[in-house]
Formats: sequence, structure tokens, C-alpha cells
Amino acid sequence: MEGIRQTQVIHGNRNFPNVDNFIPMKLPMTERFDSALVQEEWVAAYPMDNSQQTPDNKPIWFAAHTKPRCEKKLQAWCQLQELTCQLTTYASVRKYRGKEVTFHKPLFPGYVFLKIPRSLRRKVVQSDYLANLLEPSDQAEFEAQLGSILSALETMEEIWLVPNIGPGTRVLIQRGPLAGVEAWVEERHGPETALLRLDFIGQAAAVKVPVEDLELV
Repeated sequence: MEGIRQTQVIHGNRNFPNVDNFIPMKLPMTERFDSALVQEEWVAAYPMDNSQQTPDNKPIWFAAHTKPRCEKKLQAWCQLQELTCQLTTYASVRKYRGKEVTFHKPLFPGYVFLKIPRSLRRKVVQSDYLANLLEPSDQAEFEAQLGSILSALETMEEIWLVPNIGPGTRVLIQRGPLAGVEAWVEERHGPETALLRLDFIGQAAAVKVPVEDLELV
């Protein structure tokens, strides 16, 4: 998305057999971002309401479930078709023969998020890289949750993927880069791990937040 850079995040085992395998990793940040500003840019780039549009041509969010290892291929196809899409990625740094090489991989494996009119749904379904195109029933919740995750990617040095969300307690982050963002705390991850859930796909991005910065909602 123009105006918002993709940010580095690290997750563990690609097959996600055990949440304990997910090891957070600190990454260098060259600058800090204001969470509210990021959210404003997000809303400006993806406006929800337009009274001049009909239901069929009003852009709405879809979660595109891709074929295996086709996230970037679908993103490239969408760009060629001039369709709005969002692929959140993390940077994986490896050393080869004394040199560091950076790979960018999907934060949510198997998913690309599109904002398109329903009238273009058939066109997307006919692409070679799609397994299924899913429409969130609660568009406002989906956009708010995705926006919070993007804010975290821009502002937090440490963030990782939780592939399965469970029962938890709803909290409000009071201070820090994510002040004003709602999150969840689950007992299995500890009281200082705030989960930014994307309920529609049942996954979350996790960040470390001091307990004193959290307030029950």
C-alpha cells in the first residue's frame, strides 16, 4: 500500500505444530512511527463508505486463500490487473558465504487481502493462484483489525505470528506506539503478550506490551 511500508516480522515453524516454537526476534528499526498517523494513512488509502457507489461496485475486503506458495504470485497478478491488494510480509535474514541475504515472506501464509468490488470477484477467482476467495461478513471489524496489525508492523521492533487464537481477555493498550489499539491477552502466552487478532482467519500478530500499559475493556 502506498505510504505504508512493509515491515519486518519473524515467526517460527512454517507448519505451526506448536505455538511454543514461535520465537520473537528483535529487528533493527531506523525510525519510529506514530500509530495514529499510520491508521489515518490506512483509512485514507482504503475508505469504506461512499454513498455514490452501489453494493456491486463498492470496494470491500476479501481474504484470498491462495494455492501453496502463491501469495506473491497473486500479489503480482493483482498489480498487473490494477487491483488493490495487501500482502503483509516479514523479513527473514540468512547468511550465505559470509553475506547476509534478506528474504521477504508472508506474515499470514496462504493469505492475500484484496479490496475490490463484488463485480470483480469472478475475475479474481479465475486467476491461476487462488484456492478460494472469502468475504468477511463484518467489514468494519476486519478493516479495523487489519489496520491495527499494520500499525504494529510499522511501530514495533518485536512482533511475531500466533497461528491459532484461543479464549482470552480483551484489553486496551494505554501507552506506547500502539496506544489506543485494542488487543487480547491469552493465559498461555503470558500477561505481557498482546495479540492483535484477525478473527476472520483465526490468527493474530503478537507484540510485547508491559502489563501496566494494558487496561481491561
